[in-house]
Amino acid sequence: MKKTVVLYPGLAVSHFVPMVQLADVLLEEGYAVVVAFIDPIVKGDIALAAVVDRVAASKPSVAFHKLPRIRDLPAFVHDANFVVRYFDLVGRYHQHLHDFLLSMPPGTVHSLILDMMSIEVLDVTSKLGIPAYTFFPSNASALATSIQVSSIREQGQPSFRELGYVPLNLFGVPPMPASHLNAELLEDPESEAYKATTKMMRRIQESQGILVNTFGSLDARAVGALGDRHLFPKMPQIYCVGPLVAGSGEDKEKHECLAWLDKQPDHSVVFLCFGGTGAGNHSEEQLKEMATGLEMSGHRFLWVVRAPPHHDEPEKPFDPIADPDLDALLPTGFLERTCGRGLVVKLWVPQVEVLRHRATGAFVTHCGWNSVLEGVTAGVPMLCWPLYAEQKMNKVFMVEEYGIGVEVVGWEQGMMVKAEELEAKVKMVMEGEEGKRLTARVCQHKEAAAMAWKDGGSSRAAFGQFLSDAGCLRERLTGP
Repeated sequence: MKKTVVLYPGLAVSHFVPMVQLADVLLEEGYAVVVAFIDPIVKGDIALAAVVDRVAASKPSVAFHKLPRIRDLPAFVHDANFVVRYFDLVGRYHQHLHDFLLSMPPGTVHSLILDMMSIEVLDVTSKLGIPAYTFFPSNASALATSIQVSSIREQGQPSFRELGYVPLNLFGVPPMPASHLNAELLEDPESEAYKATTKMMRRIQESQGILVNTFGSLDARAVGALGDRHLFPKMPQIYCVGPLVAGSGEDKEKHECLAWLDKQPDHSVVFLCFGGTGAGNHSEEQLKEMATGLEMSGHRFLWVVRAPPHHDEPEKPFDPIADPDLDALLPTGFLERTCGRGLVVKLWVPQVEVLRHRATGAFVTHCGWNSVLEGVTAGVPMLCWPLYAEQKMNKVFMVEEYGIGVEVVGWEQGMMVKAEELEAKVKMVMEGEEGKRLTARVCQHKEAAAMAWKDGGSSRAAFGQFLSDAGCLRERLTGP
């Protein structure tokens, strides 16, 4: 009977999709794969539910097992305590996961790969004697940063929020402004969100190993630091298994933006897209500044626009997929003046195909890690405009460490990216010498990324090492 690897992905598209990409490699290596998951609807995430259905349909050789629904579901609100409620939700599913793992034929479970935000599942796997490995969906630099800042603040010292832009000098990464850390780490150190986040980063180190969605040459300095027992004495084995980038898909109908791109010159289009969740949608005022900057730049552009949040109606539920009224949101006459040179699309485009299109010359991105990897594997230089989560840290790595992006100044909370700034940075990347240097560096990373998963490549070798290590550990725990 085949050995089975169980994947336990997180309840976010950016966590779910890259982890499940591992299923294809596991099948190639002769393993059976089961994806155990919590119904996304319990978190009210319709977008993720659609993604789960689509991914399951595209992987008929993978078993998808939805855990039974629990009672008294917590309400989810995107506020300072979101992460606390998330951990509470996942914790309520531990017994269901335990029962499911116990129901599998004895001795068949090779290992369980769990999302970083489900780390308390280690209590379940330890009880059952199943090797458990953490999946970290971001980069090794973010991992090194998060592990260190979770332990460096001594009691009585200023909070990271109080430090503001004071740079934190950490091992393996560029100096990191304290204000760029995840929002939970900027909360009061006595808050539940802060304590839950630091506990998660500590417990990640209790897993048998950490699979990171990056490749060795991109994150070499951070990987080297994480492997140094003097710097990280509790760190388990790190396996760089990226880039895990979703395929382009096989849509029957070609998206309108691809047909438009077909008519544009090579490397002539600036692509602007800020993620698929709507969690950081721009204000109406910011959208008008962006439009003006694009118009002044004179360059071709493809821009994905989402409706702004209801700052004037805080009691009104925010719909991340509300249909934006472009005529009302954009400057008067903008669409007519830029017709032919620019294309504005509502809500969504097939980002992987857009980035890999010959006409795309630059990518204005929120610095979400999946988007960054899609830009890297397409060889497209990036303009960094972070919004939330770990994106501010990623901006530092992209600019200072990887050399693949330039910062768009003014994105900080309470500030505005002015039209002149966007115009200048677009021209810099599309016309200037700095743009040529960025393109050269990102193309070098593109080549390295392409090699990483080929036979003999670094990520293929790291994943093979994980399978071997987990198999040996499983035999020691339960016998062959």
